[in-house]
Amino acid sequence: MNIQRHFKDALHPSDITLDEGVLLTSVARKAIEHYIKYREIIKLSENIPSKLLKPGMAFVTIDKLLENNVKELRGCIGFLQPMSSLINTVINAAIAAATEDPRFPPLSEKELDEVVIEVSILSLPIPIKSINDIIIGKHGIIIHRGWNSGTLLPQVPIEYCWDAETFVAEGCIKAGLEPDCWLDQKTKIYVYEAMIFYEESPRGIIKTRDLIEEFSKKCGML
Repeated sequence: MNIQRHFKDALHPSDITLDEGVLLTSVARKAIEHYIKYREIIKLSENIPSKLLKPGMAFVTIDKLLENNVKELRGCIGFLQPMSSLINTVINAAIAAATEDPRFPPLSEKELDEVVIEVSILSLPIPIKSINDIIIGKHGIIIHRGWNSGTLLPQVPIEYCWDAETFVAEGCIKAGLEPDCWLDQKTKIYVYEAMIFYEESPRGIIKTRDLIEEFSKKCGML
Protein backbone atom coordinates (compact mmCIF):
# COMPACT_ATOMS: atom_id res chain seq x y z
CA MET A 1 0.00 0.00 0.00
CA ASN A 2 1.40 3.39 -1.01
CA ILE A 3 0.86 5.49 2.10
CA GLN A 4 2.06 8.69 0.44
CA ARG A 5 -0.54 8.25 -2.26
CA HIS A 6 -3.20 7.84 0.41
CA PHE A 7 -1.99 10.97 2.14
CA LYS A 8 -2.24 12.88 -1.11
CA ASP A 9 -5.74 11.62 -1.89
CA ALA A 10 -7.14 11.77 1.65
CA LEU A 11 -10.53 13.41 2.07
CA HIS A 12 -10.77 16.67 3.99
CA PRO A 13 -13.67 17.15 6.45
CA SER A 14 -14.97 20.02 4.33
CA ASP A 15 -15.45 17.55 1.48
CA ILE A 16 -18.18 15.78 3.44
CA THR A 17 -21.79 16.94 3.00
CA LEU A 18 -24.46 16.68 5.69
CA ASP A 19 -26.12 13.80 3.84
CA GLU A 20 -22.81 11.94 3.65
CA GLY A 21 -22.18 12.60 7.35
CA VAL A 22 -25.62 11.25 8.18
CA LEU A 23 -24.84 8.15 6.13
CA LEU A 24 -21.47 7.63 7.83
CA THR A 25 -23.01 7.99 11.29
CA SER A 26 -25.80 5.56 10.38
CA VAL A 27 -23.21 3.09 9.09
CA ALA A 28 -21.23 3.45 12.33
CA ARG A 29 -24.38 2.60 14.32
CA LYS A 30 -25.19 -0.37 12.07
CA ALA A 31 -21.59 -1.63 12.24
CA ILE A 32 -21.65 -1.58 16.05
CA GLU A 33 -25.04 -3.26 16.35
CA HIS A 34 -24.26 -5.93 13.74
CA TYR A 35 -20.90 -6.79 15.28
CA ILE A 36 -22.24 -7.01 18.83
CA LYS A 37 -25.15 -9.21 17.75
CA TYR A 38 -23.39 -11.43 15.19
CA ARG A 39 -19.64 -10.94 15.75
CA GLU A 40 -19.03 -10.10 12.13
CA ILE A 41 -18.25 -6.94 10.18
CA ILE A 42 -21.09 -5.59 8.06
CA LYS A 43 -20.77 -5.69 4.30
CA LEU A 44 -20.81 -2.44 2.35
CA SER A 45 -23.85 -1.61 0.26
CA GLU A 46 -23.27 -1.36 -3.49
CA ASN A 47 -24.73 2.16 -3.62
CA ILE A 48 -22.15 3.78 -1.31
CA PRO A 49 -21.11 7.20 -2.78
CA SER A 50 -17.76 6.84 -4.54
CA LYS A 51 -16.38 9.76 -2.53
CA LEU A 52 -16.61 7.73 0.67
CA LEU A 53 -14.44 5.04 -0.88
CA LYS A 54 -11.51 7.47 -0.93
CA PRO A 55 -8.95 7.31 1.91
CA GLY A 56 -9.95 9.15 5.06
CA MET A 57 -9.44 9.51 8.79
CA ALA A 58 -12.08 9.33 11.49
CA PHE A 59 -12.82 8.82 15.17
CA VAL A 60 -16.00 7.28 16.52
CA THR A 61 -17.21 8.24 20.00
CA ILE A 62 -19.87 6.31 21.91
CA ASP A 63 -21.63 8.11 24.76
CA LYS A 64 -24.14 6.72 27.22
CA LEU A 65 -27.15 9.03 27.43
CA LEU A 66 -28.07 9.72 31.05
CA GLU A 67 -30.84 11.77 32.66
CA ASN A 68 -31.23 15.40 31.57
CA ASN A 69 -29.41 14.58 28.31
CA VAL A 70 -26.08 14.25 30.13
CA LYS A 71 -23.54 12.16 28.23
CA GLU A 72 -21.05 9.73 29.73
CA LEU A 73 -18.17 8.46 27.58
CA ARG A 74 -18.50 4.77 26.74
CA GLY A 75 -15.80 4.39 24.11
CA CYS A 76 -13.73 6.36 21.62
CA ILE A 77 -11.25 5.08 19.05
CA GLY A 78 -10.11 6.30 15.67
CA PHE A 79 -7.42 6.57 13.04
CA LEU A 80 -5.17 9.58 12.38
CA GLN A 81 -3.75 8.23 9.13
CA PRO A 82 -5.70 7.52 5.91
CA MET A 83 -4.88 3.84 5.66
CA SER A 84 -8.28 2.78 4.31
CA SER A 85 -11.36 4.18 2.62
CA LEU A 86 -13.23 6.65 4.79
CA ILE A 87 -16.27 4.42 5.13
CA ASN A 88 -14.16 1.40 6.13
CA THR A 89 -12.26 3.59 8.58
CA VAL A 90 -15.58 4.60 10.18
CA ILE A 91 -16.72 0.98 10.36
CA ASN A 92 -13.46 -0.20 11.92
CA ALA A 93 -13.34 2.71 14.36
CA ALA A 94 -16.96 2.14 15.38
CA ILE A 95 -16.42 -1.53 16.15
CA ALA A 96 -13.18 -0.80 17.98
CA ALA A 97 -14.80 1.95 20.07
CA ALA A 98 -17.52 -0.49 21.08
CA THR A 99 -15.31 -3.47 21.82
CA GLU A 100 -11.63 -2.54 22.16
CA ASP A 101 -11.35 0.70 24.14
CA PRO A 102 -9.15 -0.43 27.07
CA ARG A 103 -10.87 2.03 29.43
CA PHE A 104 -14.22 0.23 29.21
CA PRO A 105 -15.69 -3.27 28.97
CA PRO A 106 -17.10 -4.19 25.56
CA LEU A 107 -20.49 -2.67 24.81
CA SER A 108 -23.34 -5.08 25.49
CA GLU A 109 -26.41 -5.64 23.32
CA LYS A 110 -28.57 -4.28 26.14
CA GLU A 111 -26.71 -0.96 25.99
CA LEU A 112 -27.42 -0.35 22.30
CA ASP A 113 -30.66 1.46 23.18
CA GLU A 114 -28.85 3.66 25.70
CA VAL A 115 -25.95 5.07 23.67
CA VAL A 116 -25.52 7.74 21.03
CA ILE A 117 -22.91 7.71 18.27
CA GLU A 118 -20.69 10.58 17.18
CA VAL A 119 -18.44 10.45 14.09
CA SER A 120 -15.57 12.88 13.63
CA ILE A 121 -14.12 13.11 10.12
CA LEU A 122 -10.55 14.38 10.37
CA SER A 123 -8.08 16.25 8.19
CA LEU A 124 -4.42 15.35 7.84
CA PRO A 125 -2.42 16.66 10.82
CA ILE A 126 -0.05 19.54 10.16
CA PRO A 127 2.79 20.74 12.41
CA ILE A 128 2.62 24.09 14.18
CA LYS A 129 5.40 26.15 15.74
CA SER A 130 3.43 27.89 18.46
CA ILE A 131 0.42 27.06 20.63
CA ASN A 132 -0.89 30.46 19.55
CA ASP A 133 -1.70 28.80 16.21
CA ILE A 134 -4.31 26.60 17.92
CA ILE A 135 -7.93 27.69 17.49
CA ILE A 136 -10.24 26.21 20.11
CA GLY A 137 -13.28 24.74 18.39
CA LYS A 138 -11.41 24.24 15.13
CA HIS A 139 -8.37 22.16 15.97
CA GLY A 140 -7.65 18.81 17.52
CA ILE A 141 -4.08 18.26 18.62
CA ILE A 142 -1.41 15.58 18.54
CA ILE A 143 1.50 15.78 20.98
CA HIS A 144 4.56 13.78 19.99
CA ARG A 145 8.00 13.34 21.52
CA GLY A 146 10.16 10.28 21.08
CA TRP A 147 8.06 7.18 21.68
CA ASN A 148 5.29 9.17 23.33
CA SER A 149 2.26 10.37 21.42
CA GLY A 150 -1.29 11.37 22.28
CA THR A 151 -4.24 13.12 20.68
CA LEU A 152 -7.25 15.10 21.87
CA LEU A 153 -10.20 15.72 19.54
CA PRO A 154 -11.44 19.29 18.89
CA GLN A 155 -14.55 18.72 21.01
CA VAL A 156 -12.57 17.96 24.18
CA PRO A 157 -11.65 21.57 25.17
CA ILE A 158 -15.25 22.60 24.54
CA GLU A 159 -16.44 20.20 27.23
CA TYR A 160 -14.11 21.71 29.84
CA CYS A 161 -13.79 25.31 28.56
CA TRP A 162 -10.03 25.01 28.19
CA ASP A 163 -7.85 27.70 26.65
CA ALA A 164 -5.10 26.73 24.20
CA GLU A 165 -2.39 26.36 26.85
CA THR A 166 -4.54 24.08 29.02
CA PHE A 167 -5.52 22.10 25.93
CA VAL A 168 -1.87 21.48 25.08
CA ALA A 169 -0.96 20.69 28.69
CA GLU A 170 -3.74 18.08 28.79
CA GLY A 171 -2.48 16.75 25.46
CA CYS A 172 0.98 16.35 26.99
CA ILE A 173 -0.53 14.35 29.85
CA LYS A 174 -2.48 12.23 27.35
CA ALA A 175 0.83 11.48 25.63
CA GLY A 176 2.33 10.34 28.94
CA LEU A 177 4.53 13.42 29.26
CA GLU A 178 4.81 16.24 31.77
CA PRO A 179 2.14 18.98 31.43
CA ASP A 180 4.66 21.54 30.19
CA CYS A 181 6.17 19.18 27.62
CA TRP A 182 5.30 21.67 24.89
CA LEU A 183 8.08 23.95 26.16
CA ASP A 184 10.65 21.31 25.18
CA GLN A 185 11.88 21.93 21.63
CA LYS A 186 11.93 18.18 21.05
CA THR A 187 8.15 18.06 21.47
CA LYS A 188 6.19 18.31 18.23
CA ILE A 189 2.65 19.63 18.10
CA TYR A 190 0.29 18.89 15.22
CA VAL A 191 -3.21 20.16 14.62
CA TYR A 192 -6.07 18.80 12.54
CA GLU A 193 -9.64 19.82 11.76
CA ALA A 194 -12.83 17.82 12.10
CA MET A 195 -16.38 17.67 10.82
CA ILE A 196 -18.53 16.13 13.54
CA PHE A 197 -21.85 14.33 13.12
CA TYR A 198 -23.87 12.98 16.04
CA GLU A 199 -27.10 11.27 17.02
CA GLU A 200 -29.37 13.46 19.15
CA SER A 201 -30.81 10.33 20.71
CA PRO A 202 -30.21 6.57 20.25
CA ARG A 203 -30.94 5.89 16.54
CA GLY A 204 -32.34 9.44 16.41
CA ILE A 205 -31.88 12.48 14.18
CA ILE A 206 -28.28 13.04 13.07
CA LYS A 207 -26.91 16.56 13.10
CA THR A 208 -23.56 18.32 12.76
CA ARG A 209 -21.79 20.23 15.53
CA ASP A 210 -20.48 23.81 15.34
CA LEU A 211 -17.79 23.70 18.00
CA ILE A 212 -16.80 27.34 17.78
CA GLU A 213 -20.41 28.37 18.44
CA GLU A 214 -20.66 25.83 21.26
CA PHE A 215 -17.48 27.18 22.82
CA SER A 216 -18.75 30.74 22.64
CA LYS A 217 -22.12 29.87 24.21
CA LYS A 218 -20.83 27.52 26.89
CA CYS A 219 -17.57 29.19 27.83
CA GLY A 220 -18.22 32.82 26.89
CA MET A 221 -15.12 32.95 24.70
CA LEU A 222 -14.28 33.21 21.02
